[in-house]
Amino acid sequence: MATLLIDAPGRRLQLEERTVRLTEPDGSWRRVPIALLDRVVIEAPAMVSSALLAALARESVPVLIVDSRAGEVTVASVGGRWGNAARRLAQYRLAQDEEWRRRWSARLLAAKIHSQARVLARAVLRRPTLAARLEPVRAELERTRADLLGSRHDAAVLLGKEGAAARTYFQALARLLPDSLGFSGRNRRPPRDPVNACLSLGYTLVHYQIAALVGEAGLDPYIGFYHAPAPGRESLAADLTELERARVDEFVLSLFHARTLRAEHFTRRKNGACLLGKAGRRKFYEAYETLAGRLVRRQRRLCRTVVRLIEEAASA
Repeated sequence: MATLLIDAPGRRLQLEERTVRLTEPDGSWRRVPIALLDRVVIEAPAMVSSALLAALARESVPVLIVDSRAGEVTVASVGGRWGNAARRLAQYRLAQDEEWRRRWSARLLAAKIHSQARVLARAVLRRPTLAARLEPVRAELERTRADLLGSRHDAAVLLGKEGAAARTYFQALARLLPDSLGFSGRNRRPPRDPVNACLSLGYTLVHYQIAALVGEAGLDPYIGFYHAPAPGRESLAADLTELERARVDEFVLSLFHARTLRAEHFTRRKNGACLLGKAGRRKFYEAYETLAGRLVRRQRRLCRTVVRLIEEAASA
């Protein structure tokens, strides 16, 4: 598992056999086997050959180009092998089936909220003194989960329940972090505190990795069932990312609890954005590799499950 991070200007990336040849401004160079890469993240001006981009796409290695001023991905290439037309046609038919989408969405959100409740349960085991504050929130999340699975709700109600659960959950997470980090809940575009900066980066990495795996599985990452199609949005990847958010949340909490990341690793922009600095990015990506290895294995299984569900529905 590896991220090739380009965070200094003037580098050239070219395809050389089955490797990335990375040339520094001083002429020195090294090669990185494409087979060892899981993603390429470019956060500084660089020259990338079209042949390399094509090779990375063929191997489903996401390439993310990040606007360092805003901390957001501006261009992404996720590749994918698109060989199973029948599978995609079945996916498109289900995307137009309102009842299928409703059931998918309810189960998806129930699973997401259950994973959030488990984050809080594990936090109580580690810090029993917080039980009085966290246990009621965990119980409320589990009640929401049960309601999603036991009642029939339309899309608008599902969105409302997801939003209410998220607000409650992130307010509880704030109790697990020092006040000095300024985290009181989820914010983005731009993130305005160190915790949200890391959450946004983690969610983005997971999203584009899933998009690549969805394409590799022969599905269309742009056609989801909970997230409606939108220009430039990989809606099926967005659906499946919901199932991984809690794991990213725990990862980010661990970075601050262990003081792997501290206030000095972040910078603030005039627009209020809080962004990881160069040293902080390196620490983040080094730590992320351990999590990514587990996540990719899980996400491959998840994609196989989605394929099975789609094919079973198509043959019913």
